[in-house]
Amino acid sequence: MTFVLANIFQPVIDVFDSVIRFFHDTVGLSWGFSIIALTIVVRSALLPLTIRQFKSMQKLQKFAPQMKELQERYKDDKQRLNEEMMKFYRENKVNPFGSCLPLLAQMPVFISLFYMLRKDLKVDICGPESKLIAYGAKHGTSLAKTYCDSVQPGSAKWFFIPDLTAPATGAVLVTLIVLYVGSQLLSSVLMSVATDRNQRILFIAMPFFFVIFVIRFPAGLLLYWITTNLWTVGQQLLVRRAAGEPTPWAARAIAREEQAAKAEVQQAEKKVASATPPPPPRRKKKRSGRRR
Repeated sequence: MTFVLANIFQPVIDVFDSVIRFFHDTVGLSWGFSIIALTIVVRSALLPLTIRQFKSMQKLQKFAPQMKELQERYKDDKQRLNEEMMKFYRENKVNPFGSCLPLLAQMPVFISLFYMLRKDLKVDICGPESKLIAYGAKHGTSLAKTYCDSVQPGSAKWFFIPDLTAPATGAVLVTLIVLYVGSQLLSSVLMSVATDRNQRILFIAMPFFFVIFVIRFPAGLLLYWITTNLWTVGQQLLVRRAAGEPTPWAARAIAREEQAAKAEVQQAEKKVASATPPPPPRRKKKRSGRRR
C-alpha cells in the first residue's frame, strides 16, 4: 500500500522536492527553514480557497439559529433531519463542506512530504541513495528506516531537532507534541463555527487523538504541521480583523457582558417594582339600611 501511494504521488513529490531544494541550494536556507518556506508557499497558494472557506463559515454562523431549530424539530427522526438540512443548504446556497477545502487541498502536500522524508528528501540531505542502501543493508534496516543522523551525523539537524528525517524522541518529542497540540487547538478554536457543545468537545479532543499517530512521523513532518497551524492562527486573526468580526473568545466575552448587563437591568426593574408603594385599598360603600 505504501509503495502504491508513493508511485501515485511521485509527480507531486518531485515538484515539492524541487521547491525545497531551491530554497536550500539557491536561497541558502537550512533544511528546516526550507520546509517552513514550502509551507508558506503552499498556504499562500491556497488563499483563494481560504477566502471561500471564510465566507462559508460566515454563512453557517448566520444560519445557525435556523439550523438549530431544525435539529430540535427533527431530533427524533435522523433521516428526516438530514433531508431537511440538505434542503436548507440548497435553498440558502450554503456549502457545509466549504470549510474543509483548504484542509483537503493540503493533504497531497502532507502525504508527499511524508514520502519525501522517507526517501527523496533524505537522499538530498545525506545521500547518495547507494550510501543509504549500503548502510541499511549492513545494519538490517530499510531505506525508510535508515535516518540521516546515523549515516551522516548532523546533516539533518535543525535547532533542537537532531534529525528531521527520523521520528523525534525524549524531550524533543515532548516539545514538538506540545507545540503541535497547542497550535492545533488554537487554530481549531479560530476556525470552528460549531455551536453544539458536543461538536466543540470533538474539536478540542481531535489534536490529542492524533498524537498517537504523529509521534511516529518524521520530525520534519511535525515541523510542517506546526508551521501550517501557526499560519492558520495568524491568517484567521487577520481575516477576522479585516471583516470586523471578533475572535471566538472576544465574542464570548461580549456575550457575557451583554448577559451581565441584561441581568443588571432586570434586577433594577425588580427593585423599582418593589419600591413602588401599593395602591390604597378600595373603600367599601356603606349600605343605607333602607329596605326595598
